[in-house]
Amino acid sequence: MKKMSLVILALGLCASIQAQTLLGAWESTGTDKEGQQIKNVVIFSEGHQVSTWFDVKTGAFMDTNGGEWFLNGSTITETVEFDTKSPERVGTQISFEIDLSENKLKTKDSNRIWTRIDNGTPGLLSGAWIMSGRKRNGELQSRDTSRPRKTMKILSGTRFQWIAYNTETKQFMGTGGGSYTTIDGKYTENIEFFSKDDSRVGASLEYNFELKDDDWHHSGLSSKGQPIYEVWSKRKSMK
Repeated sequence: MKKMSLVILALGLCASIQAQTLLGAWESTGTDKEGQQIKNVVIFSEGHQVSTWFDVKTGAFMDTNGGEWFLNGSTITETVEFDTKSPERVGTQISFEIDLSENKLKTKDSNRIWTRIDNGTPGLLSGAWIMSGRKRNGELQSRDTSRPRKTMKILSGTRFQWIAYNTETKQFMGTGGGSYTTIDGKYTENIEFFSKDDSRVGASLEYNFELKDDDWHHSGLSSKGQPIYEVWSKRKSMK
């Protein structure tokens, strides 16, 4: 009877975790060895995730990693696509146990606790997107999204991050992110970290956006003030 009760309890805990959702954005703050306050923001979309650390005060980028993921019971399995701190992990699978409640997330091998920022709403662009085309000289040119060189954006309901990387060479080219809104056809990014140039932190950039045949058409001026027209397509999940 006792063994049966333990089995029922274990099944109940797994069902409880599965009933909750990781989808959305999570954050955790702490201090580094120099006493600087740092923030870690994790975005889970359907099948893809990204985790990034940056300085709370200055927005200075520290490191990022992410890739494909799925949840089985209380175990997350991730196939690493990029990792600035440990690029040798790219292409490998890692698994770890979690404790999940509605608004709190904890990995069982650490004391760090993440608090939910959002559950994938209210923004209209929640998901993982890969750049699949852009206009050059007025002509729309498509990109092969299966190639190892990728530019991806992962968005929750309020947070965004773009990442440029190569899964074959394990090279990381750059990233930036922060909060965003989608109101009346306008997509606005509020930059909180930018790996290539800290001076961009604090800037707000407004673009036009439209969903056409499930693709995200994105136009306006880049952070350098250059006209852009990009097309982003949803990434498929591994499960």
